[in-house]
Amino acid sequence: MKKITSYVRKAIEDYNMIEEGDRIAVGVSGGKDSLSLLCALAKLSEYYPKKFTVCAISLDMGYGADFSPVGRLCDELGVEYIIKDTHIKEVIFDIRNEKNPCSLCAKMRRGALNDAAMENGCKKVALGHHNDDVLETFFLSLFYEGRISCFSPVTYLDRTDIYQIRPMIYVPEKDIIGAVRRLSLPVVHNPCPANGCTKRQEMKDLIKRLDRETNRGLKKRLFTAVKNSGIDGWK
Repeated sequence: MKKITSYVRKAIEDYNMIEEGDRIAVGVSGGKDSLSLLCALAKLSEYYPKKFTVCAISLDMGYGADFSPVGRLCDELGVEYIIKDTHIKEVIFDIRNEKNPCSLCAKMRRGALNDAAMENGCKKVALGHHNDDVLETFFLSLFYEGRISCFSPVTYLDRTDIYQIRPMIYVPEKDIIGAVRRLSLPVVHNPCPANGCTKRQEMKDLIKRLDRETNRGLKKRLFTAVKNSGIDGWK
């Protein structure tokens, strides 16, 4: 976790993600990425020069997930934990019966998370997108939208006056997997029917294969290309 926290601190400082007195909501799905981000930010808040506080927010999407292990982790970290009830699963799968649910689900989850953050006095929402997510999103935009695009390290949402920050953009997914295993973090199983059957998974598999078949270092070169691409927010 020290290595992950170091990556997180570098991203925060490179993109000015945190200011003195910030109260930051960490979106905690219960997956390995969000749990690692929560631990890193909780640890960083203990000694970072700019004082900030952290709270964790999970969305109950209606799948019956058990978040009690996450609650116990938050108690250990001294972090306030909030669970917000939603009807996302009901809307997407029961009412609309979406065949390609991921885009709508992501939009609804972002809206619900931002609402919960505002309700609890947070002006910033930290998301657990890591370095591999950056590359996969870049490829998804290139292959399926025909454009050079990716999410930004910091995104300002003027409608809600909230900043979305992504402090794990420098963290390789393999480091997260290793940390979660060594620390026995309480990963909550994702019960979504679309889990692992998405275009993003296809991009993940493609990048892994290309990295294996070409000279090692492909991921690093791709990330450098994203930073140098002129995409908004990456300068």
